[in-house]
Order: sequence, then C-alpha cells, then structure tokens
Amino acid sequence: MPSCMELREDTLRVRRTARYYTAGPPPGEARAAWVVLHGYGQRADDFAAQFAAVVEAGSCVVAPEALSRFYPEGTRGRVGASWMTRAHREAEIADYLAYLDALVERLFGERPLPLHVLGFSQGAATAARWAARRLGRDDSVQSLTLWAGAVPPDVTPAALAGPELTLVAGMQDAYVPPQRMGAQRKRLDEADVAYDVLRFEGGHRLDDNTLARLVERRRSES
Repeated sequence: MPSCMELREDTLRVRRTARYYTAGPPPGEARAAWVVLHGYGQRADDFAAQFAAVVEAGSCVVAPEALSRFYPEGTRGRVGASWMTRAHREAEIADYLAYLDALVERLFGERPLPLHVLGFSQGAATAARWAARRLGRDDSVQSLTLWAGAVPPDVTPAALAGPELTLVAGMQDAYVPPQRMGAQRKRLDEADVAYDVLRFEGGHRLDDNTLARLVERRRSES
C-alpha cells in the first residue's frame, strides 16, 4: 500500500573541519600567493606537490581540499575529494565559497596580498565562482587560470573582467575537445573579456613546462 507520508526538506548549518596545505614562504611573509584548487577525486596534498615552480618563484602556495571526501575506486584504498555534486548544489557552492573566503582571511588577514587563482578540471568552475565573488569585493585577485575547465554557466563572463585570465588545456584532453574550447572562447569573446590560451601536448593533467611558463608570466606581470 503506498505511503501517504509527506517528506519535508530543510537545512541546518553545521561546523566542518577543512584541510589545506601551504608551501613556500610563510603566508605572513609572502609577497603573493597562488590559491590552487584540485580536480574531482584528487587530494590537496598531491595537487600542491606539483607547484614547485610557484615556490621557486618566491610565492606561497595555498591548496585547499574540497569538503566532500570519498573512495574513487570502490570502498577502500585511495581517498579523493569533490567540490560539489548536482545534489543540493546551491548550498554546496555557498559552503565552499565561504570556506575559501575564510581560509584567505585566516592566512592573510587584511594584507593587500596579490592572489593568483588556479583551478584544475572541477576546480576550474570552483575557481571561477570564487574569483567572481572576490572581484565583486576587492582587487586582490590578480590572475585566474582555468586549467582543463571552463567558466560555469552560472558565472557571467563579464564578472571575470580585470584580472589576467588564462585558459589551459592539453591537446589530447578528452574533457576539453576543440568544440568545448571553441564554445568557451566564443562566450568570452562575446562578453569582450580578454584572455590568453595555453596548449600543450598531453591529456587531462597538469604539465610542468606549461605551469613554469605560466608562473614566469605572472611574475613578470607583477
């Protein structure tokens, strides 16, 4: 017999313990910081370890880990993290934006520190949303790099005008085929938002040489 019970959905804010990693100069001594956001199923420590070029250039690396952890390969083994899913997405977006704001305030306080924001894959959408939020408040975000990702549909491209915007993707990245890159560029062009594109031979991954070029470019722009 079908149940007549009515379910009512509600929400409750709770405290969470977030994990993050830093490398390079201590936050209190750094002249600039790179906030680097990992992709789906990755961990912040593994991701941060790939940013030696940033440390060599004298900047601080800040690698927050997404709040939702899971086992990407079954029920045991390696642990990964995800920024969000489509379930209750608005609340998850609001939660991680508040988390990133709180982290930067904790590390840098009121210091007018230049921020270089880089997001990889799923982290690219996270980075775009957070950069748009920061740009609505101050000019701390000096550059935004969307690596193997895109500006999400809920972010107006014009909201990202101002900082140096760079799109990066491997030539063999199955997640960023030519049509997707073309659509992304068309969207930015129509909004009259300036950007650069960097490509490399490879798939869905970071590339050391390309990252080093990007870091050097940011340093020369400072």
